[in-house]
Amino acid sequence: MRDLRIVFMGTPEFAVTILKKLVEDDFNIVGVVTAPDKKAGRGRKINESAIKKYAVKNKLKLLQPKNLKSEDFLSNLKALRANLQIVVAFRMLPKVVWKMPTYGTFNLHASLLPDYRGAAPIHWAIINGEEKTGVTTFFIDEKIDTGNIILQKEIIIHKDEIVGELHDRLMNLGANLVSETVINIKNNSVTTQKQKNDSQKTAPKLFPENCKINWNNSIDKIYDHIRGLNPFPGAWSDMMNNNVITSLKIYKIRKEEIIHKEVIKSIITTKNDIRIAVNGGYIIIDELKISGKKKLDSKSLLNGYSFSINAKMR
Repeated sequence: MRDLRIVFMGTPEFAVTILKKLVEDDFNIVGVVTAPDKKAGRGRKINESAIKKYAVKNKLKLLQPKNLKSEDFLSNLKALRANLQIVVAFRMLPKVVWKMPTYGTFNLHASLLPDYRGAAPIHWAIINGEEKTGVTTFFIDEKIDTGNIILQKEIIIHKDEIVGELHDRLMNLGANLVSETVINIKNNSVTTQKQKNDSQKTAPKLFPENCKINWNNSIDKIYDHIRGLNPFPGAWSDMMNNNVITSLKIYKIRKEEIIHKEVIKSIITTKNDIRIAVNGGYIIIDELKISGKKKLDSKSLLNGYSFSINAKMR
């Protein structure tokens, strides 16, 4: 049985759950690497990563390099004498870093690789209407998300699940998978599988351009797109109302599949709901945020905001 000395690398809340599981399982975490502090918000307050907050609270050795190739960082990393590195939601590592430990560096990715390599696998699985997804641990190599697979676990995506809900389920599933992977490495019982390179399903970064709603799509595609971006970063659209173009983000929705004769993109309102005519029915908006206003449920918005008879999405 191997005596492991582990360095953990990560930044967001997703990574905290995995690190917390490793600590609770009594693995020897000799260091934590996370992003440098950043100034954020109107007050330009210092923003510490979720991983930093956890590491400080639990008195773990912390490194926050600006440059992963700097001599100071590499020297400090070597001084930890780690023989295994674990990466969860962090930056791409230079070879000098991921090749450093004797037992390798492995990553947790929130998809069933080789499907959905890239920055936003959880979002794109829902946006593309997938019925299943999962988590994968793999040894890092020179390309992004292409290394040999160690373990995978699969889950079903629920019919009306939003990305925030799937994120949390995969986070907890991933924590267990990482722990299982470490146990296998500790016991020297790892077997790996080479990835195939034939997948056409990718998970590029999310930008305003690919978060904008295409109201000409089918009702199912629009529905999947919006729930795949709820609550973050939020699907958005422009609308024409009272001859003014305004942007808005749409969060909670329902769909009503029905034949209608409304003009596609038309906004139809009652006292209680807002619905958009689309191909195959209506998208019913339950929660939204119009630019310059707070996020509100539709009924609350309709109490103080009026839509013209010819209002439409753009």
